[in-house]
Amino acid sequence: MVEVDWSGKHMEIVNIDTGEITKIHLFVACLPYSQYAYVEPTLDEKQDTWLRCHIHMYEFFSGVPVKTVCDNLKVGVVKHPKEGDIILTDAYEALGSHYVTAIMPTGVRKPKQKSSVEGTVGKVATAIIAKLRQHTFYSVYELKEAVSKALKAFNNAPFQKRQYSRIEVFEEERSYLRELPKVPYEVAGWEYNHKIYPNSHVCIEKNYYSVPFAFVGQYVDAKLTDSVVEIYNNHKRISTHPRFPLYVSNKYSTHKEDMSDAFSQPEMNDIRLKQWAASIGAHTSEVIERIFKSVTIKEQGYNSALSVLKLSKSYSEERLEAACEIALPMTRVPRYKQLKSILASNQDVIYLEKKSAHLKTVESNTNSHGYIRGSEYYGGGRYDK
Repeated sequence: MVEVDWSGKHMEIVNIDTGEITKIHLFVACLPYSQYAYVEPTLDEKQDTWLRCHIHMYEFFSGVPVKTVCDNLKVGVVKHPKEGDIILTDAYEALGSHYVTAIMPTGVRKPKQKSSVEGTVGKVATAIIAKLRQHTFYSVYELKEAVSKALKAFNNAPFQKRQYSRIEVFEEERSYLRELPKVPYEVAGWEYNHKIYPNSHVCIEKNYYSVPFAFVGQYVDAKLTDSVVEIYNNHKRISTHPRFPLYVSNKYSTHKEDMSDAFSQPEMNDIRLKQWAASIGAHTSEVIERIFKSVTIKEQGYNSALSVLKLSKSYSEERLEAACEIALPMTRVPRYKQLKSILASNQDVIYLEKKSAHLKTVESNTNSHGYIRGSEYYGGGRYDK
């Protein structure tokens, strides 16, 4: 069994440039028999941090205890009734299943049910926090190194009221731990009820991932790990993709086998979309051309192109053409968001008014002329008297 908790006391790091102080939390774990401890500094006490600390803890112990005993924290426990089943968060339950350990929250307001970790928290506060209180740390990495060294000394120190040290007793306890799984658990989040577009893609975190075309129009859920996006329909996984970084947007990850050779909707055709754009004007046509040139396969451009062209129904074709004219010099591939912004703020109207006024001025200057009398008026002929 292992007992886990957050320390009530905190440490600090200092921003070397601004002097700003950041509070650092401590995750603490303890094996009750050996009192062998694990401590990890963290920036917060959020669910993903809680789960990663467990992963690092099991790796530190080089094995997994049969039971993992925790407090009733919101990051791990949804409901702990006096009677009936304890309900864990989906992610915490999944972690327990992956490591084959029974996650057992203590009774509400019953800290004695995990007295080992409660006692270790106090000892850690003395052995690590107090030991390092005279040091100033400027990064989490620097603090983690110092805590790791202090923890090693804590585990290696002889017991005061029993023989040996924590590390020596742990060597005996180690044989009772289960082997680590071959692949460590990967922290994941979920997004729900995303509709699949007619181009066989679903939008997750502002990027697009393909699914088999048979699911077009249906709703799916997405499981997001640090590196992978898994897409589920009715609890069945239908597609897997490498996950785009959070700073990337409007990118496509497409499995060619997911795409249909034909689409039932007539507008879902690149030729029709280009013809529609050309009927609006040269600048709109250029925008749609650039959209299709920016994608790997034509289906990836359908939604972007269609959303641009549908602006002509909301704002008129003339205004869309003007918005495209404004946007083309500003960005390599104008899209719905930029064009919508131009139209919503009436930049196109102002632009058209200025353009119209300029043309009138040029035309006026071209057509205007003075009344010129010829040489006959000034130089004789019938005007001489």
